Amino acid sequence: MQSGRGRGDPSEISRVSIFIMGFCLALAWTLLVGPWIPTGAQNPISWEVQRFDGWYNNLIEHRWGSKGYRLQRLVPATYADGVYQPLGEPYLPNPRAVSNTATRGPAGQASLQNRTVLGVFFGYHVLSDLVSIERPGCPAEFLNIRVPPGDPVFDPDQRGDVVLPFQRSRWDPKTGQSPSNPRDLVRLGRWRAGAGSQAGGAPGSGSGRSCGERIPHPHSPTDTRLALVLPRPPPRSPTPLLTCQTNEVTGWLDGSAIYGSSHSWSDALRSFSGGQLASGSDPAFPRAAQEPLLMWSAPDPATGQRGPRGLYAFGAERGNREPFLQALGLLWFRYHNLCAQRLARQHPRWGDEELFQHARKRVIATYQNIALYEWLPSFLQTTPPEYTGYRPFLDPSISPEFLAASEQFLSTMVPPGVYMRNASCHFQRVIHRNSSVSRALRVCNSYWSREHPNLQRAEDVDALLLGMASQIAEQEDHVVVEDVRDFWPGPLKYSRTDYLASSLQRGRDLGLPSYTKAREALGLPPITRWQDINPALSQSHGTVLEATAALYNQHLSLLELLPGGLLESHGNPGPLFSTIVLDQFVRLRDGDRYWFENTRNGLFSEEEIAEIRNTSLWDVLVAVTNVDPSALQPNVFFWHVGDPCPQPGQLSTEGLPACVPPVMRDYFKGSGFGFGITIGTLCCFPLVSLLVAWIVARLRRRNFKKLQGQDCKSIKSEKFVEGVEALEWQGRKEPCRPVLVHLQPGQVRVLDCRLSVLRIIQLRPLQKVNLILSNNHGRRTLLLKIPKEYDLVLLFNLEEERQALVENLRVALKESGLSFQEWEMREQELMRAAVTREQRSHLLETFSGTFSPRSVLDIDQADAGTLPLDSSQKVQEALTCELSRVEFAESLGLKPQDMFVESMFSLADKDGNGYLSFREFLDILVVFMKGSPEEKSRLMFRMYDFDENGLISKDEFIRMLRSFIEISNNCLSKAQLAEVVESMFRESGFQDKEELTWEDFHFMLRDHDSELRFTQLCVKGVEVPEVIKDLCRRASYISQDKLCPSPRVSAAVPAVMSRWSGHRRDCRAPGHRSSPGGSTEVWQELRLGGERGCTRAGSLPESQDLLSPRVTLFQPLLVTEAHRQKFQRSRRHQTVQQFKRFIENYRRHIGCVAVFYTVAAGLFLERAYYYAFASPPSGIAQTTFVGIILSRGTAASISFMFSYILLTMCRNLITFLRETFLNRYVPFDAAVDFHRLIASTAIVLTGRAWVPGILSWPPHLPPPDTLLTPQNECTECAILQRLFLHSAGHVVNVYLFSISPLSILSCLFPGLFHDDGSSSPRSITGGSSRPCQNPCSFCRPHGVIMLLVLAIMYVFASHHFRRRSFRGFWLTHHLYILLYILLIIHGSFALIQLPRFHIFFLVPALIYGGDKLVSLSRKKVEISVVKAELLPSGVTHLQFQRPQGFEYKSGQWVRIACLALGTTEYHPFTLTSAPHEDTLSLHIRAAGPWTTRLREIYSPLTNSSARYPKLYLDGPFGEGHQEWHKFEVSVLVGGGIGVTPFASILKDLVFKSSVSYQVFCKKIYFIWVTRTQRQFEWLADIIREVEENDHQDLVSVHIYITQLAEKFDLRTTMLYICERHFQKVLNRSLFTGLRSVTHFGRPPFEAFFNSLQEVHPQVRKIGVFSCGPPGMTKNVEKACQLINRQDRTHFSHHYENF
Repeated sequence: MQSGRGRGDPSEISRVSIFIMGFCLALAWTLLVGPWIPTGAQNPISWEVQRFDGWYNNLIEHRWGSKGYRLQRLVPATYADGVYQPLGEPYLPNPRAVSNTATRGPAGQASLQNRTVLGVFFGYHVLSDLVSIERPGCPAEFLNIRVPPGDPVFDPDQRGDVVLPFQRSRWDPKTGQSPSNPRDLVRLGRWRAGAGSQAGGAPGSGSGRSCGERIPHPHSPTDTRLALVLPRPPPRSPTPLLTCQTNEVTGWLDGSAIYGSSHSWSDALRSFSGGQLASGSDPAFPRAAQEPLLMWSAPDPATGQRGPRGLYAFGAERGNREPFLQALGLLWFRYHNLCAQRLARQHPRWGDEELFQHARKRVIATYQNIALYEWLPSFLQTTPPEYTGYRPFLDPSISPEFLAASEQFLSTMVPPGVYMRNASCHFQRVIHRNSSVSRALRVCNSYWSREHPNLQRAEDVDALLLGMASQIAEQEDHVVVEDVRDFWPGPLKYSRTDYLASSLQRGRDLGLPSYTKAREALGLPPITRWQDINPALSQSHGTVLEATAALYNQHLSLLELLPGGLLESHGNPGPLFSTIVLDQFVRLRDGDRYWFENTRNGLFSEEEIAEIRNTSLWDVLVAVTNVDPSALQPNVFFWHVGDPCPQPGQLSTEGLPACVPPVMRDYFKGSGFGFGITIGTLCCFPLVSLLVAWIVARLRRRNFKKLQGQDCKSIKSEKFVEGVEALEWQGRKEPCRPVLVHLQPGQVRVLDCRLSVLRIIQLRPLQKVNLILSNNHGRRTLLLKIPKEYDLVLLFNLEEERQALVENLRVALKESGLSFQEWEMREQELMRAAVTREQRSHLLETFSGTFSPRSVLDIDQADAGTLPLDSSQKVQEALTCELSRVEFAESLGLKPQDMFVESMFSLADKDGNGYLSFREFLDILVVFMKGSPEEKSRLMFRMYDFDENGLISKDEFIRMLRSFIEISNNCLSKAQLAEVVESMFRESGFQDKEELTWEDFHFMLRDHDSELRFTQLCVKGVEVPEVIKDLCRRASYISQDKLCPSPRVSAAVPAVMSRWSGHRRDCRAPGHRSSPGGSTEVWQELRLGGERGCTRAGSLPESQDLLSPRVTLFQPLLVTEAHRQKFQRSRRHQTVQQFKRFIENYRRHIGCVAVFYTVAAGLFLERAYYYAFASPPSGIAQTTFVGIILSRGTAASISFMFSYILLTMCRNLITFLRETFLNRYVPFDAAVDFHRLIASTAIVLTGRAWVPGILSWPPHLPPPDTLLTPQNECTECAILQRLFLHSAGHVVNVYLFSISPLSILSCLFPGLFHDDGSSSPRSITGGSSRPCQNPCSFCRPHGVIMLLVLAIMYVFASHHFRRRSFRGFWLTHHLYILLYILLIIHGSFALIQLPRFHIFFLVPALIYGGDKLVSLSRKKVEISVVKAELLPSGVTHLQFQRPQGFEYKSGQWVRIACLALGTTEYHPFTLTSAPHEDTLSLHIRAAGPWTTRLREIYSPLTNSSARYPKLYLDGPFGEGHQEWHKFEVSVLVGGGIGVTPFASILKDLVFKSSVSYQVFCKKIYFIWVTRTQRQFEWLADIIREVEENDHQDLVSVHIYITQLAEKFDLRTTMLYICERHFQKVLNRSLFTGLRSVTHFGRPPFEAFFNSLQEVHPQVRKIGVFSCGPPGMTKNVEKACQLINRQDRTHFSHHYENF
């Protein structure tokens, strides 16, 4: 072959290119496959195999005719806005109205050309092979068809608001942006050859602008015939080109309806055995439709049946639409296998691939021949031009005009029913599903039918094919039968739709031109009058044209292509449809390189081509069905008179079953229960987590009680006490408690497991005791009923145990001289008759509540017995009851055996009956509420005059003091008490007396009249006057001593008093009446007291620190005169000042939070902007605009938060960084709080991220549950969807997706759903026969598991459960590993976007992993315990070796694990040792199972050779308390076990001061808040050590004992007096033995901080560090906030809770 540089003949060029391509393919095949072919063998495939997807048919334009290639217009697109908006009402008439007007007519009119029904459905089969655009576009856009009111089919109820849903087709996403680039337009740099051909092109085929055609260049040839022979010009600058929607199948006559449009689809159809297509159980049928074919499986509109069952696997996606189309698919399936079998017999050595390709090649060629040379002439009544050879420059692409023309003309010939006959010309009766019989298959009830009873065998299919070959089709006119027009399968939820109206709407969607423009563009004569469209129709049915013209307002230019083409058709397609169809088939033939007549492709020889040309559909039918050739006419597309087997008659709707009317499919019907179960299960995750946490907490509590029970048993074994064990029943709502009943002379003692007295029942003479025994349920219950007591109900394990106690009781009662009755009753009645403790307490509450402070203050002591009382029955019953000593003690908050209770009770019990009546109780109460100091001192004198001789001896005085000190656990020795008494006697001048009269006793209390005046008796239920509370509350810390100032500060008292009177408000409450000796004289008495004190000592030295406890004489007064002037500020100024101080305190926190949330917000906005404006069209943004913004934005924020939350748990890194300069900018101590904040924010955003679909439903998309419903419901649904965001968002979102059509879901989630026409995914029950979708199909299992993990982690991390089961919190929080795995998996499916979580996660994960490795490197080092000591109050002191290189600072904490309790459970504790010490120490309180077991393990060793279990140590870790040295003045507040960090700090400070270490901190105030000093005596030892070594007076310690009663209580007042005298004598506290100041009650932090401002006026900022229970730290924080309102010293608070 000669080659040159010049231009040559186009055919020569094409031959050269074909040769080169063929040579290249042959060479590649030889290199790849040649080595595997045996030597000497000849390859039977000697031609280029045609691809299944249509690619590379044209070697220049590779995509021409391929699957997914766009349609090419013959006429430019027509849109309302020139871009994408289709024309519609009111510019064009309603599609349903056009359908009713132009295509309605009677059925039963025979074809004028005697065309058969087989030809009609063969045409549909050819269309399925060439084009498919039914798949809706993404995002979903709707052009819903409004149904005219009163429509007999779709609106029989005349609602007037019914719509038929219609979704627009897919389009090119690169188009539809502007008028210069309208929808479906692309830019190409290629010329398209004209539609005409030399051998018979359509008239005017080159005059229109075809799809993809450029506007001709001025200097380029415009004649399409010249374009065919001239070389292609070079590409020019791109200009807007017209194009159409994409084709879902190949655009060639290549048998794609038989073999599929892709290689994978073809493989799924093949059996890979003998070259045949795969068959099912019956060889005559293909295999059932299944994955991965994804055959279109729309529901049966007549029966509602759905699913792939009963459908067959064909090459055409919609090959199962009707049994008639299905029969043709079965025909070609059987014909292919027949050809393969023949070839296998002829060539036994051929393999499967060779047999398949040869059979495929022959079947496609036969199919091409029948379609073009047999069916097309029957369809057009025109013979196509002769084939002149392959034309590579001719574009064969399918045009939308061809699709519309062919489909619409075929629809006019579809009959209402189809006959079935056998080979002997017998037309069968058809049996329907309801067992009825008819003469033919009804078309409208056969769409998407499954397992049709008349089509179960191969013979049934043959009968249907033969029946269609003998049946004459409907007349070729404008009329379409109702089976197609009114009962076509509907989309989405509607079972039926109007085929003609939908086709008309599809034409508007495609932008098809008008009828007149199309004729003009295709070169047809113009039409100017309506009657010229079809003169025959105008004469016979002129009303049709008139009515149609009326719809278009008589504007012929508005008439659309589809109705216009139908109206001009009569007997044959009109000129417009004929031109379009013929042009398309000629281009398909001439532009196909693999056309069977093309001798250059090497497919067939001349003889084979001639043989194929002589093969007709008759031959195929005869070969497949084995029918007698004489029973079938030669041309099966026509039936003429004389042909065999004439039809019984032209079919009409008469005698056929009625069409099943349209119905609305309810996807949710019957699935409400399953949906509720699914949603309920998801919503119950937090509840289940709560239940699990509750069970864990209960188990931990039970284990803890078991440990305590073991302690009780050990106590019983150590202290053997006789008694009977039983369970005390306390009431129906109270649990039973184990008790030990011990009988003693005159009393019955009830003890707990620790042998503590729970109750003492006095057995007094003349009492009548009832002993009631149960006579059922094993006779194990006993009721002891004693007057004036609540009953004792005991439960025993055995009757013998009860009997033993009864015998002992009988003996004890007889010895005490008590009469008793004994009887039996049923156990239920016994418990019902018992008076429980709760019932008795309600009675006593009424008893105490009767005492009103106002009523008591209104009477005199002499009138106590005549107090007017309520006459109600409840009150009268309460007033007649009498209190036992136990109940009296409980009302005082004391123990029954306390000396104070015994003394007070003996004094009040005037009748000596052992009980206190209401009148007796009132007498005592009136004295304390109304009495003068003299009367109160006289009452105390009588209480402790035990021998009633009118004198109090020193021993009785000591007993009085001991009764007061008992409430502080009696911490003083007899010698100390004696020393205090001697000092008090000596100070009062009674050192020579052994006994005191009342006058002497009152003189001893002369300096405390003011205290005695406000002294009360605190009784539960009796309210103390507010004036007394207010006074004592304000005098709590700094003013208590103002009532009698110390001599050492007498010089400062006048100034203090004057400032106090101005600074403090008056003590009197509003409306308070003055009384003799009352509060009206308070300040005068204060001044007098101050003056008396001033005369007894000199002034305080200026160098002495007023807050130092190290004084020679007792001096608790703290307030001094102000060093600078103070100004009264307005409330607004105070608020501003408080805000400024808040900013100053938390500026680092605010800055870090602002930066963190700015980054999170930036990520949110970036994703929101991307999906709102920059993302490629996926359908989600257009469908749920707000939802996708929220879901994707929050997903990005959540990814960032869940990743960087790891940094807050890098303890080692935080401890290191807090010592760097970064600590000035980052609050590392708030890492845990920040961790909680991030977690809380993330869980909120997680709730928001679950709501992508409920926030915005586009206005053009109808809500899925309102299709074909009133249009106003769409608006209501849209409003409803915007209401539910968080809690209801999950449920609503899943529900909406559950009822959404599959066509919409496949757009939103293409990776999860595939639109197969079934309208909905599988049902909730998992079956395929139910209409409802499964909501779980929208959530992956990992998402559900992640939700469960989050619920468990969040519940167990709550404060409540963390305190009750730390191990549960520790273990469940390790689920974070699973959580992050699930997060990675969750995003890896890329349903909406590519995974991005790793972008945020990688860096924090590496840092966190490194931090964990540091901890692991030291965790497994075993550390020996040097010393273990069990301290009171359940505190265990551990002293262990200090690891080498272990450096820490005071206030830091560690985590330890005991090897004897497991090596994986670590618990945090603060170090109590100082950094300079050689060993480490911890003080651990037994508050839970682990710490209790730890206390048992480290109990004192009995064997000297034994060793304590070793520990694992992790740490140290920093916290805010170690910042104490950065403030010139620091205040340390410790509550309970929260004092541990301050023990280390105090020792560290004293040590540094002793070695002259320069410390910025000059003063520390340590406030120790404890219930009783004996709870943490070990701390007292540390404080004592600090006091001994504190030579520079750096530390000031103040101890608050909160166990005591309020300041105004009699006992507390006397303790203050004793404390003062003890300080004077021994220079240490009466209760702690320390020189520190001891206070009673809770500390007044605000008053204390105010005093610090006075003492340290030059200090601008004071650090406050608190550790303890949340209530205490909140009070400290509140006090700091109140003080910071002032424009004075700033208090910076740092706290930790436990």
